[in-house]
Amino acid sequence: MPTAAWRGRPRVACPPRGGPRVPELTLKPIEQQVMVITGASSGIGLATARLAASRGAIVVLAARSDEALDEIARSIADTGGVAVAVACDVSRREDVERLAQTTLDQFGRIDTWVNNAGVSIYGRLDEVSDADSRRLFETNFWGVVYGSLAALPHLRREGGALINVGSEVSDAVVPLQGMYSASKHAVKGFTDALRVEIAEVDKASVSITLIQPTAVDTPFPQHAKNYMDREPKLPTPQIEPVKVAEAICDAAVSPTRDKKVGAMAVMNSLMAKVAPSLGDKMAAKQAGRQQYDEPPRDREGALHRPSAETTVVGQTHGPGGRPPGKG
Repeated sequence: MPTAAWRGRPRVACPPRGGPRVPELTLKPIEQQVMVITGASSGIGLATARLAASRGAIVVLAARSDEALDEIARSIADTGGVAVAVACDVSRREDVERLAQTTLDQFGRIDTWVNNAGVSIYGRLDEVSDADSRRLFETNFWGVVYGSLAALPHLRREGGALINVGSEVSDAVVPLQGMYSASKHAVKGFTDALRVEIAEVDKASVSITLIQPTAVDTPFPQHAKNYMDREPKLPTPQIEPVKVAEAICDAAVSPTRDKKVGAMAVMNSLMAKVAPSLGDKMAAKQAGRQQYDEPPRDREGALHRPSAETTVVGQTHGPGGRPPGKG
């Protein structure tokens, strides 16, 4: 596909959006962008792909579920968008490098890279196996590291945005998802350190953003490995996936240090910082709010296998506050 039509358009300066900014950094309008999105087969990643494509971006979709991605790419093309599907396990550096190279081969550049792929484990920390904990970190943390390092050389070349999806539990914690909380703390530490090195020390024209949503109504619990004796869920209130997608698309065009999405993300992060002991007590109350009153449907989830082998691939939304398959 020719790239001259996008390369020739001027960039526009973006107005400041609250918080520290990279000096004199401008980003392209979204309709001029090539955007790579990992974890694009469902949930936040899928919502972001659809929203960005509807605004004119070329989207490169990455996930382990290649057949599902092909179907999603076709559906975006059917509505007038441009999408390419690339099978990719973000825990494998060679897969992530291939994702970057495929994007360059087809479009000649990368303007925004979104590290969104992630999975969780429901269970007490003293019950979860080492193998499962390591697999979670390989996806949630090392997937962000590999994606960031693969994208940065290309983002530096013409300027661009690196957007890492963390969580409110990048600051706070939630019981029964302790290893997930630890991985999101690690994502925040890596993202903050990378921002200092790239934006402050090197003065490179790269915006590095951490997105921290609260609980989102996606198939997240159904993708998780489940050690509990009941079906997992996220506590209410939950926000719509499109709210996170909007924050990601905004960060793609307007340099943003970090963005908390949802009132509970703001409150829980603040509580963890200014009143941590009270935050611990509030977090403990979530232990009894993360299960439906029914037996587990699929204990394995998508921790060790593509989400296409579960029943929730290709969906932006989960069951919300309802048991799966009801209401």
